[in-house]
Amino acid sequence: MTIVEATKLRIEELCNERGLNFCRLATISGVPYTTVKSIVYNQSKNPSITTIKKICDGLDITITEFFDTETFRNLEQEIK
Repeated sequence: MTIVEATKLRIEELCNERGLNFCRLATISGVPYTTVKSIVYNQSKNPSITTIKKICDGLDITITEFFDTETFRNLEQEIK
């Protein structure tokens, strides 16, 4: 799994936990809906850390909480 795929899954997981759709996530985080959509539909190949931070702020979590999961801990090295 790549970091982009892990990021997508984490956003989906957090939205499901909070009962949010992606449009609502965009609104509360101040991130354009098209940006959120591009991340969750694998169109964005490199979501910026600034965008992830804004999403975290909207979800009222720290960036550490966002990335502190088994999925991120077990990512394969992407440079081979």
